[in-house]
Amino acid sequence: MSRIRLLKFVFWLGGLGIACRLIYWQVFQASSLKAQADQQQLTWFDIPSPRGDILASDLFPLATSVENYLLYIDPQKLSSTDFLASLPSSDSAKARLQTALDSSLSWYVLSHQVPQSVKEEIESRHISGLGFEPEPGRTYPEGTASAYLLGFVAQNQSGLPQGYFGLEGFYDRLLSGRPGRLLQEHDAFNRPIIFGKNFRILPQSGHSIKTSIDRTVQHIIYQALSDGLAKYNARGGSIAVLEPFTGQVLGLVSIPGYDPAAFSKYSQSDYPNPLVADSYEPGSTFKAIVMAAALDSGVVTPQTICATCSGPVTIGDATVRSYNDKYYPGSDMFDVILHSDNVGMVFVSRKLGRSQLLDYIRRFGFGSPTGIDLQEESSPPLRPDDQWREIDWATLGFGQGIAITRLQLLRAVSVIANGGKLVSPRIGSGQLINGRIEPFSPTPPTRIISAKSAALVTQMMVNGVNRGEVRYYKPPGFQIAGKTGTAQVPISGHYDPTKVISSFIGFAPADNPKFVMLVTLDDPTPSQWGSTTAAPIWFSIARQLFAYYGIPPTN
Repeated sequence: MSRIRLLKFVFWLGGLGIACRLIYWQVFQASSLKAQADQQQLTWFDIPSPRGDILASDLFPLATSVENYLLYIDPQKLSSTDFLASLPSSDSAKARLQTALDSSLSWYVLSHQVPQSVKEEIESRHISGLGFEPEPGRTYPEGTASAYLLGFVAQNQSGLPQGYFGLEGFYDRLLSGRPGRLLQEHDAFNRPIIFGKNFRILPQSGHSIKTSIDRTVQHIIYQALSDGLAKYNARGGSIAVLEPFTGQVLGLVSIPGYDPAAFSKYSQSDYPNPLVADSYEPGSTFKAIVMAAALDSGVVTPQTICATCSGPVTIGDATVRSYNDKYYPGSDMFDVILHSDNVGMVFVSRKLGRSQLLDYIRRFGFGSPTGIDLQEESSPPLRPDDQWREIDWATLGFGQGIAITRLQLLRAVSVIANGGKLVSPRIGSGQLINGRIEPFSPTPPTRIISAKSAALVTQMMVNGVNRGEVRYYKPPGFQIAGKTGTAQVPISGHYDPTKVISSFIGFAPADNPKFVMLVTLDDPTPSQWGSTTAAPIWFSIARQLFAYYGIPPTN
C-alpha cells in the first residue's frame, strides 16, 4: 500500500508541477511568448508614405513627389518561367526573382522607384502574381540652383526614404509623414498561412512646407553668381539674401553645386551648404561689427581721432600694416571705415579691450549656431577668453584670427540694418495642413545694440560706398550701406599666399532696408580684391532687386 500511495503522490506532484508550469507560460509569460511567436511567424513590410512638397513663397514646388511605384511579386501565384522569359537577359532582377521563388513568401519586393511608364508596360503583359504599391520619387524643378537649399532624399538603413541635408533633412519628420506596413503570417517552413494574419496599415502623407524663398530673387542671384565666376575665373562662390527685420531668407545659392535628383553621382563632401557649414576668416567685412561694438559701448564716437594711424603698429613681435601700406594720420572713425584701415581698427579694438570686445562678439551671435532650418549648420567655437593674446584681439578688429560662417556674418550685419536687433534666420515659414498654411512661430528678435549706434555705423558704411573704390559700381540715386573684404585663408598655422576669399556685404535702401546681401568668391583672378570682384556682382544684383521690388532712387 505504501508503494501505491507513493506512486500516487509522485503522479499528483508531477501533475501539479505541469499545471504550475502551464499557468506560468499561459499567464505570466503569455505576452513574452506571443511576442516571440509573432517574431517568428509574422513578417512586416514597410510601405513608404507620400512625402510633402517644399514650396517657394508663391507656393511653386521647389521639391515635389512624382508617381513612382514599388514592384512586388507573390511567388505563389507567379509563373516564373513566363515572367523570367519576359525580362531582358541582362536584367539583374532575375537573380532577385529566383531568390523570391525559393523563399516561399507571398510578398517580395522586386524593385523600387519604378516609373509610371515602366509600370504601364509591365501591366500590359497581364502577368499574374505581380503588384505595385505607390512609392513616390522626388524631383527638384529648380535643379542644381536649389541643391544647397533643399538637400535630397535617399533610402535609410531600413530602405525607407529619408531627407538628408538642407530643408529635406531639417524637416524630414514633417515631410515624410508615417509609413504604412503590410503584415504576413507564415508557418515554421516559411509557407504563407492562408487564413492567418494578413493585413496592411495605410501610410499617412507628410505635410508640405512653405518657405520664404522668392524664386525671382533665387534666379537673379544664381545667374549673377554663374556669370561672376566665369568673369573673375573664381573657383567657387556663394550669395545669400536676407530680409533684415524678420530674418527670412529670400535667396541662397552656392557654386559649384550638385544635382539633388542625382546626388549619388557626387562626392559626399559636395553635400553640405558652404554658407552654413564652412568656416572662414571674414577679413575687412568684420570691421563694421567691431565699429558697432565700439560706438555702442561709448569708447569711441564718430569724431574720435585715431592716435596710431600714422604708420604700422607693433604689438609684441608682430607688426600690423594697412593692406596697401598707405596711412592716414588724424583719421576719425568715418575715415577708418572709408579707408578700411587695419591700423585704425587696431586702435578701436584696443579702446574696447579684450573682455568688452569678446562680449560684443558673442552678442552678435558669433560662436553659436544661428538656428537656421538647414540640417548641416555648424558653428565654429570661439576660443576661451584667457587664450586671446593682445595680438589676437587686436587683429580681431579687422577680421583675422576668428572663424565664422557666412550666415553668421549676414545675421550680424542685419543687426546694423534693422536698428540693433539680432534676428533668427529662417527659410521655412509654415506647413500646409488641410489646404491651409499654418505659420511657424518666429523667434522674437533681441536688441543687442542701440538704434543710434546702428544708425551711426550705417552712415559710415554709406560713406564708404559713396566715397570708396566701389563708388564706380553703385547705381546712382540709391543710398547703399556696404563693406568690402579680402580675407586670407589660414592653412596649418599660416596664411596661404595664393588663396583668398573676396567679399562684399551690404544692405539697401540704407534708411529702410529691403534686403541685406553677402557675396563671396573663392580665389578670383586676376584681381583678388573684394572691391573689384565681389562688389560689382553685389551691385549688379542690387540693380535688379530695386527694379523687382519697385524701389525708386531717392536723389
